[in-house]
Amino acid sequence: METWQEEFKQSIKSHKGLEDFFERPFPKTNYPILIPKALAKEIKKSGVSSPLSKQFLPVADELDEEGLIDPIGDHKQSPLSQIVHRYKNRILFFPTQVCPVICRYCFRKNELSTNDDLFKANFEKVLNYIEDHPEIEEVIFSGGDPLIVNDEKIENYLDSFSKISHIKYIRFHTRTPIILPSRITENFCSMIAKFKKRFKQIHIVIHANHHTEFTRANSASIARLRDFGISLLSQSVLLKGVNNNKEDLLNLIRKFIELDIRPYYIHHPDKVRGGLHFMISLEEGRNLYATLRDKLPG
Repeated sequence: METWQEEFKQSIKSHKGLEDFFERPFPKTNYPILIPKALAKEIKKSGVSSPLSKQFLPVADELDEEGLIDPIGDHKQSPLSQIVHRYKNRILFFPTQVCPVICRYCFRKNELSTNDDLFKANFEKVLNYIEDHPEIEEVIFSGGDPLIVNDEKIENYLDSFSKISHIKYIRFHTRTPIILPSRITENFCSMIAKFKKRFKQIHIVIHANHHTEFTRANSASIARLRDFGISLLSQSVLLKGVNNNKEDLLNLIRKFIELDIRPYYIHHPDKVRGGLHFMISLEEGRNLYATLRDKLPG
């Protein structure tokens, strides 16, 4: 049986591979191509103008030079590589800059497409920094996508963090259960379940933006996490042409609820260079949020 690593290696990773698979031309942009084959098949079925396609296929709008390289100020809030310390009681930790897919709207797309110092390995210094800052209670695994890291490395990170008495909470922010569901193995789930006993809470925050992203395979991966008693939260980004209407958002959140994923984050898009074609106004975002509040339980 093919492993998740083997499946990941067979992803579409070149402009030529993309054009060959979809049998049509695409504009060349400054950003890499990465789409797992199973996702590419779903995109092909949905059509190149679908909400699924718009998130992952390159378009000429990405060549626009307007926008910010670092729209949320990661570098200004990074005391050393591998972490961002924006809020007093928690840090973002970057174990990798690799993702299971390249999202064309990503607010870190300019950092992730280069060898940015933000993601350089620095783990011993990270541990020393946390030890020196007892106000830090939570480590948030981000990136890149932390679940692209293998089980052994994740276990080593969790073990190290569990030995720091003031670290009580762990969060993983990930697209992997949706994009590469074979990654969610029994071994991974049992490892996370084991570490639940060493922290007050471990949450996995699952990123999806449209209800058509859900398949039988990734719904099964989510069920596997849930069967191990792992707490699941959602995160989504409001994206022009993808989900900036109340029907699609309601369908998305209802799908999360159906899969026992607690609705958690809805992000307004950031003014990232190469992603401004996804922007909506703050007023539109607030109106969409008000719709959800009025129509959904909890």
